[in-house]
Amino acid sequence: MTSPSGSSTLSKPAPRFASIGSPYFGIMLAIMAVVLILSNIGASKGVVLGPIITDGGFFLFPLAYILGDVMSEVYGFKVARKAIVTSFALSVFASLCYWVIIALPGFDDEYGTAKQAAIEGALGPVPQIVLASLLAFLAGQTINSWILVKMKARTGEKTLWARLMGSSVVGEFVDTLIFCSIAASVIGITDFGMFANYVLVGFLYKTGVEFLFVPVTVMVVGWIKKREPSYGVVAA
Repeated sequence: MTSPSGSSTLSKPAPRFASIGSPYFGIMLAIMAVVLILSNIGASKGVVLGPIITDGGFFLFPLAYILGDVMSEVYGFKVARKAIVTSFALSVFASLCYWVIIALPGFDDEYGTAKQAAIEGALGPVPQIVLASLLAFLAGQTINSWILVKMKARTGEKTLWARLMGSSVVGEFVDTLIFCSIAASVIGITDFGMFANYVLVGFLYKTGVEFLFVPVTVMVVGWIKKREPSYGVVAA
């Protein structure tokens, strides 16, 4: 094409993506949903590791973001957003199931009463955790996916590592701040010092794990791109 001054310019090619017709997207979506549901259960338990304050879902949750990165890079923002909404719809469904399980009448002997108390203690706080995760993950993962795809529009297939790291920093911070603000009271955090520790440790840990796994994420993305028959056919 020719610019108004008469000089020749080249238009930037649209970023390449794949359609969701192959099995890979469904597998990743299923794993993401399971990870989120298990993370919501684990997050109801406060965990103290020396000076570090976190929750029982800390070792699972970063996997959901890594999967989100892969889906955003391979399938684009709209598809990644559908995966986020679907995963949390399933998390809400799981939470409703917990509520029904707790409400159902149980045995009234000593064992049954103890079992009911244990179930209420383990699953009772989960609805608030799900709310925290819903708001946090929808905001954080959406921002993460949007930034990654916008960066891809500028760089094309180059510097995937920079897209993964740059989007993760912003997305994880938003996610961690929102989640901790809502979930802190459920797991027993009662003062600002503990809260600040919870937010800082959560953000640094999640971001650190994503950074650590960037080489693996890059390899997985490359592997799926090569095996997705439609990759490069779908544009943003």
